[in-house]
Amino acid sequence: MKTDITAAERERLVEAAFESMKNSYAPYSHFNVGAAVLAQSGKIYTGANVENASYPAGICAERSAVSCAVSCGEKRIAAVAVVGGKDFKASSFCAPCGICRQVLREFCEPQELLVILDDGNGMRKEMTLAQLLPESFGPDSLV
Repeated sequence: MKTDITAAERERLVEAAFESMKNSYAPYSHFNVGAAVLAQSGKIYTGANVENASYPAGICAERSAVSCAVSCGEKRIAAVAVVGGKDFKASSFCAPCGICRQVLREFCEPQELLVILDDGNGMRKEMTLAQLLPESFGPDSLV
């Protein structure tokens, strides 16, 4: 697993998340989210939240990005960046929801996955998935 994420990779990942947020479809909540995952291969995959009139049918940006990566053959994620806010403007930290945390867990070692949150105002938080999802249930739990 790639644990040495460079400053340049961090910047590219956050920029990709901001760019992806522009593709968000959130006509109901007006809360737009963009996410970018860095696969172990070094490639970046992006996703945006997509709402639906039948609310449970929507998908979060993080799961969208992971789905994109897996659809392209990736099976390991090294990092994820998430940005979000009302009407396409990031204004606070937007952490992955519980379901997204669990989906990310499927494709990483929690203590190695870097999670980057950017508030759009020059502030960032970085943590591991293990910090966001302690005592997680994952593939190794089924062995």
